[in-house]
Amino acid sequence: MKKIKTSETDAIVDFLFEAGMLARTPRSGFFFLGSGNQSIAEHLNRATYIGFALAQMAGDVDTAKVLQMCMFHDFAEARTSDLNYVHQKYVKSDEHKAFMDLFSTLPFGDKIAAFIEEYEIRETKESLLAKDADNLEFILSLKEQYDIGNEKAETWIPSAVKRLKTKEGKILGEKIVKTDSDRWWFNDKKDEWWVTRNKNK
Repeated sequence: MKKIKTSETDAIVDFLFEAGMLARTPRSGFFFLGSGNQSIAEHLNRATYIGFALAQMAGDVDTAKVLQMCMFHDFAEARTSDLNYVHQKYVKSDEHKAFMDLFSTLPFGDKIAAFIEEYEIRETKESLLAKDADNLEFILSLKEQYDIGNEKAETWIPSAVKRLKTKEGKILGEKIVKTDSDRWWFNDKKDEWWVTRNKNK
């Protein structure tokens, strides 16, 4: 095992506590949507699953790199909070400084910095897939809100779909907007299971 200094261990522990803040930091777009709620950690979690799916669909990319970009792309928001599209018209968040302050303390900070730089430049297929995963996660959230009655959510979906850049992302985006969010568990609503659970009484 690589020898790690006490100061580096302290920084790693601080980093792990900071990761916990993501679960307590809300995604602020839902305030304007009027329904739903989601933490940054919840967003990053599903975006990472989406990134994995996109990488498998693409087949010719570094899956680990896609996952790492998905995991870290909004990590700075533990320090800056989340600024939605309305906020960003008026307020600038210095996410670069937040990331640099974090990276400078960690023994593996340079590795995370490399993922973030690649993600922000968006020239590699991996970075484009990771960004599509970010946007697809939002589209899924909007579709879930629409399906439970928020008609405003439907009006937000087209602009989010237009942000998708990869062939794989566009395929998933088109399918998501046409799919009931409960289909995976409640597809056959006429199934007697939902009445009797196959019990005799």
